[in-house]
Amino acid sequence: MPTLRIALAQVNSTVGEIAGNAAAVRRWSRLAADAGAQVVAFPEMMLTGYPIEDLVFRDSFVNSSISATSSLAADLAADGLGDLAVVVGYVDADGPAATSSEATPGRGRRDASALLHGGQVRAKYYKHHLPNYGVFDEDRYFEPGRSLTVVRFGGVDIALTVCEDIWQAGGPFTAARRAGAGLVLNINASPYELNKDDVRLPLVMRRAAEAGATVAYVNAVGAQDELVFDGDSMIVTAGGELLARAGQFTEELLIHDLPLPAADATPNKAEKTDAEPLPIVEQWIDDEMEIERVVLDASPRPAHRDKKDGGIAERIVDEAEVWSALVLGLRDYVNKNGFRSVIFGLSGGIDSAVVAAIAVDALGPDRVFAVSMPSSHSSAGSRDDAADLAKRTGIDYRAEAIQPMVDAFLANMALAGLAVENLQARVRGVILMALSNQEGHLVLTTGNKSELAVGYSTLYGDSVGGFNPLKDVPKTMVYRLARWRNTQGEPPIPENSITKPPSAELRPDQKDSDSLPEYDLLDPIIKGYVDHDLGRAQLIAAGNDPALVDRVLRMVDLAEYKRRQSAPGPKISGKAFGRDRRLPITNRFREGL
Repeated sequence: MPTLRIALAQVNSTVGEIAGNAAAVRRWSRLAADAGAQVVAFPEMMLTGYPIEDLVFRDSFVNSSISATSSLAADLAADGLGDLAVVVGYVDADGPAATSSEATPGRGRRDASALLHGGQVRAKYYKHHLPNYGVFDEDRYFEPGRSLTVVRFGGVDIALTVCEDIWQAGGPFTAARRAGAGLVLNINASPYELNKDDVRLPLVMRRAAEAGATVAYVNAVGAQDELVFDGDSMIVTAGGELLARAGQFTEELLIHDLPLPAADATPNKAEKTDAEPLPIVEQWIDDEMEIERVVLDASPRPAHRDKKDGGIAERIVDEAEVWSALVLGLRDYVNKNGFRSVIFGLSGGIDSAVVAAIAVDALGPDRVFAVSMPSSHSSAGSRDDAADLAKRTGIDYRAEAIQPMVDAFLANMALAGLAVENLQARVRGVILMALSNQEGHLVLTTGNKSELAVGYSTLYGDSVGGFNPLKDVPKTMVYRLARWRNTQGEPPIPENSITKPPSAELRPDQKDSDSLPEYDLLDPIIKGYVDHDLGRAQLIAAGNDPALVDRVLRMVDLAEYKRRQSAPGPKISGKAFGRDRRLPITNRFREGL
């Protein structure tokens, strides 16, 4: 039985930085080769970054991707790595984009995987299943592949697949069984959401059983705008045994020695695992994809005498998952967009305190700037809590009193009630944007998902900013994160910021509960309505008070225009505001009416 030393390169790429991404492939390929790997696989669209959205319509971009793939093969050979089989994702094309009458049915842009060896692109595979749900719009951008590529290398038949191919039964994995593949390589850019790692392992087990072959699943790590990629690469046998698994949110090489069946093109037998009962296995759909075979005559790099076991990384608790996603999302957004530093309002409340701690973990205290902007309604306790957090974390901290500016405005215009509350928030937004212009910081806004859902924010006030780390984090989770983070070394967040009742402090003795339901009642309704698209009747059947459901749904519906103007932020839930949830602003449909 042949043995291949496989390296799964769980690494970070940047959209549009094709030369830099190619350099990363060369660097990680060298590390893989030095560890004795004979095959190394990189994530989906490694060369272009993912998702590329409408860049796919630019011929110049697609041509750069194709050219870079060929150049990379030659460069790897020049690096002395020509005998290493390198699988890398990129964008290919066999026709114009489907945006005009020039488009040809069945041809166009392709989400592609290439196997590089001996200085050449020796094999290509085009992604077959194209997701068109949630954050994905791949039917808009790509044409599906219709054949499965199987590469014979080192006496093993290796099938190439891409991301969504593993999320659906039938197609490439059924074809891999029919082709007798010993290994299925699946390259991914699979976005993070809480507990998605619990879904992936049973999924990979099902597809491995379907193919009757070992599956090597490699996922990207890093962030792109709202999306975070958490890695979680793994290797699973046809019988459902987890051989190796990488950590989450870390760049690393997962290297493992794989004994694999010798290539003979005899169809595999579908296996049975605990993840999928055999009756379903026997009914898998075979859509008769064509099988294209490529034979690499050259032998793999010599195997090392030692044995490599990739190990199985321990899973982390929910709060650690979410915190890691938020830190990575902020870090990559700041660094990939070339910002020097971040700035935000530090009120002493829980949301800005958590944002401050995230920013310090992401960027270090030297790149974090906070501004206290007290009004006549700001409590001494809140001001003290803000100063205490700044001292604990070592961030740059200053105070800019807003009351004189508010008074100057009110001296020239008669305002009262909510208008005065919103004026205070908008003065603070002006201060933050002025400091951003003056000093070059990225402004962070600090609102959470609960507030965003019900419109509990001031447009062009506390919502001002270029990025929102808590955009997809419900208020109840904000508190969980604060408590968890304070157990990890020196506590950055003052206890009083966690325990005091939340308040915007825009009028005397104000509390969030004056305007909103208690968050432990509000958040489950938001989750049901927003994340799971439950209607009024379903929410009431789940045990929620009918009057409260009606109140919350009305607030959520009326706040759509605010959300459409909100800053991007990292996705951590099943459905985040933004690219995940797209509703019309002008919309008269109301639940229960």
